[in-house]
Amino acid sequence: MDDDDRVFKALADSTRRLLLDRLFERDGRTLGELESEVEMTRFGVMKHLRVLEEAGLVVTRRSGREKLHFLNPVPIRLIHDRWIDKYTAGPAAMLADMKRELEAEE
Repeated sequence: MDDDDRVFKALADSTRRLLLDRLFERDGRTLGELESEVEMTRFGVMKHLRVLEEAGLVVTRRSGREKLHFLNPVPIRLIHDRWIDKYTAGPAAMLADMKRELEAEE
């Protein structure tokens, strides 16, 4: 499985997307903090975090006895650049050109 596949697999689950959203809101959360955000067992959250770590979307750091989880936005940006940006560049440029033409006619 390549890196793109891991990221897509990780993003395919709504619970994992919720965990990423929570880390986006405030980075450096513990497992306990993240567990309180979802209706799931501690082990279920741990499994989801493991998938996110394997995809490179979450990185961890130990701080004393705690393990802190941080969002790594780079894999999502790479997916955006590879799979989304190229499909939206043409239509966005066309709309920008249309806007300039309509404003020039006024």
